Amino acid sequence: MKHDRVLLIGMMGAGKTTVGNALSRLLGWPYYDNDELLARAVGKDTRRVQQEDGLAALRRAESAALTVALDEGGPLIAGVAGGIVTDPLDLDRLHRGGLVVWLRADLATLAARVTGTDRPWLGQSPEVAMRLLYAGREWLYAEASTMIIDEEQTTPELIARRIAAAL
Repeated sequence: MKHDRVLLIGMMGAGKTTVGNALSRLLGWPYYDNDELLARAVGKDTRRVQQEDGLAALRRAESAALTVALDEGGPLIAGVAGGIVTDPLDLDRLHRGGLVVWLRADLATLAARVTGTDRPWLGQSPEVAMRLLYAGREWLYAEASTMIIDEEQTTPELIARRIAAAL
């Protein structure tokens, strides 16, 4: 199957933006970050949606961002919100949307990458928060993905080459 879009999934801190930009440079395709897609879809940023409208509204906004990624003329690369796999309809849309690559990383690595970032929902212990989030998503990421890459074992450039070869 020939794909005209790559959808990068995984937890926050998994490297979706870094790998997406490396793949963009390699293929010459544009890369769209979930935050950018979400702002285009709903007119405000992720943080404002969560603070002003709550978690349910954030999930709806992330779904709208996925719609933008799927409807945008390809070819393209998109970083998808980490929680998108929790919605069965969005999970189905991912399956049909393109080459879905799960950037899998160790929880300690993910927690280290997001510690100190401006993500208040992680609370005082990002590792505990990440563990709780991941527990409900791991099997969903596996189900959604066409390809799984353990991103800690290589560089973003080599990951990009691996994804390009799969296309």
